Amino acid sequence: MDVVIGIDPHKASHTAVALGDGEVELARLQLRSGRSQVGRLLRWAEPFPQRRWAIEGAEGLGFLLAQQLVAADQVVMDVPATLAARTRLLGSGRSNKNDPNDAWSVAVTAARHRDLRVVRPAAHAELLRLLAKRHIDLSNQRTRLVARLHALAVELSPGGIAKRLNSTDAVKFLATVTPTDPVAGLRKDLIAELASDIAGLEAQIKQSERRIRDAVGASGTTLTDIFGIGPIIAAMLIGNSGDIRRFANRDRFAAYNGTAPIEFSSGGRVAHRVSQRGNRTLNHALHLAAICQLRHPESEGRTYYERRVAEGKTSKEAVRALKRQLSNIAYRHLVADAIS
Repeated sequence: MDVVIGIDPHKASHTAVALGDGEVELARLQLRSGRSQVGRLLRWAEPFPQRRWAIEGAEGLGFLLAQQLVAADQVVMDVPATLAARTRLLGSGRSNKNDPNDAWSVAVTAARHRDLRVVRPAAHAELLRLLAKRHIDLSNQRTRLVARLHALAVELSPGGIAKRLNSTDAVKFLATVTPTDPVAGLRKDLIAELASDIAGLEAQIKQSERRIRDAVGASGTTLTDIFGIGPIIAAMLIGNSGDIRRFANRDRFAAYNGTAPIEFSSGGRVAHRVSQRGNRTLNHALHLAAICQLRHPESEGRTYYERRVAEGKTSKEAVRALKRQLSNIAYRHLVADAIS
């Protein structure tokens, strides 16, 4: 008997439900997460030798558990949370959201959908995803600090700092300011502290860039051959695409990264809308590559954009079309890299 074990993972606990033929519940287990979690799960599942594991969000909260089960030679499938929720609400009478019902819906989803992604051991793509995420976090944090510094500078001196700011610019600005009251003195001190924090972040960002450059070089990818794609964007694309073989064709990849429009039809009227679905980090990476190409008149992307505008497309529509073209090109390179 083929048994599907659905797991609803959480930070502190996991709930597992085993389903047999006819989606009949055979057993249920709730355990605290910890070092012995995999051992307890495997002992509990011993009566079901022909089993498959299904984990909700195997790239999120369930990442560690999924990787531990894969390391134990278990077959593990990744069940998207939205698909499991749809099963719980529409495919069963279990509308109440709780851990057992969630685990049950995960198992039912896996039993009904044989094309779910099979979890593989974390490889170089996961390393690049972590490095890219760290770099994005550092950049976002620096942007927030710079915005705070600009706001204080405007309150301290007319016009503030009228340029893109780095830590040395802030130091030069402070040298020109003489506080006239305690409040102005405090603002100057806060700007000095923010400048110091920004300098520290800039050093970390440079180190992050070096690590990403080395990791992307070690991957042997050809993505960096595409105009507008450097090591950081390549790391975002590789890391968030994962195993490119899970996408049957370039259209599936475009749907996953949000560059494929969504059909919207009603009453015989057919239209297409911009997709807000899919992996937004991938979409952002393709957007950055598109903007880089648009800034260089000699690039193929700029030529493509101008041709679409001449055909009657708006500027935004032409940019979206360019992003789709870059998605197709990136998919071709990722597939070639996986084969080589």
